[in-house]
Formats: sequence, structure tokens, C-alpha cells
Amino acid sequence: MADLKAFAEQLVNLTVKEVNELAQILKDEYGIEPAAAAVAVAGPAADAAPVAEEKTTFDVILKEAGGSKLAVVKLVKDLTGLGLKEAKDLVDGAPKELKAGVAKDEAEALKKQLEEAGAVVEIK
Repeated sequence: MADLKAFAEQLVNLTVKEVNELAQILKDEYGIEPAAAAVAVAGPAADAAPVAEEKTTFDVILKEAGGSKLAVVKLVKDLTGLGLKEAKDLVDGAPKELKAGVAKDEAEALKKQLEEAGAVVEIK
């Protein structure tokens, strides 16, 4: 049992180069293909697509006021801190950005509020 623990210790401490060499020996000598997880330890393939970063900020876009324009204007006024005339102008000029660079949860909450008021909203 001590020999297996020592062997396991050696395997754990292999360098990336040594892992690649071991994988090649297992393939050539014994026909054993390494598991995908073992290959991943060696590093990404040269032709692998880069991993896209998860988006963290979003823009809330008012597409149109919908059927209840007055309710949407009042809500836009409250959400943006604009005056009533400026909020009406913003709604009339849709599609318009209402908020930029907000967190996903906030963007979804704003979208839900605006859609409940009758607006058509998009999150980008």
C-alpha cells in the first residue's frame, strides 16, 4: 500500500511536460487514450476557441411605450429621475437607452417593472 501512495505522490507532482509524455507512452505502448480531463490539465489545444467572458453589465433599452404610455412615462420619470417632460420626450423618442451599465439583476428588475407598465423593453 505504501508503494501505491508513493506512486500516487509521483503522479500528482508531474509537470505538464511529463504528463504529456506519460499520455503519449500510454497511447503508443498500450493503446490507452487519456481522458479528456487529463488532456485539459496539459493545457488548451492550439485550435481551441477562446472562452468568452461572462457579461456583467447590461443596458436597458426602451423599445416602445406600448399601450399604456402614461404609465410608462410616469415609471420612466421615477426610474431615471427626469422631469415629466423629459421622461415623456424619452418615451416618445423610443427606442432609447434608459440605463446603461447595470448589473443583470437590476436590469431584469427594471425590465419587469417597465413591462408591467406596458412598455416593450430589451436588455443588451
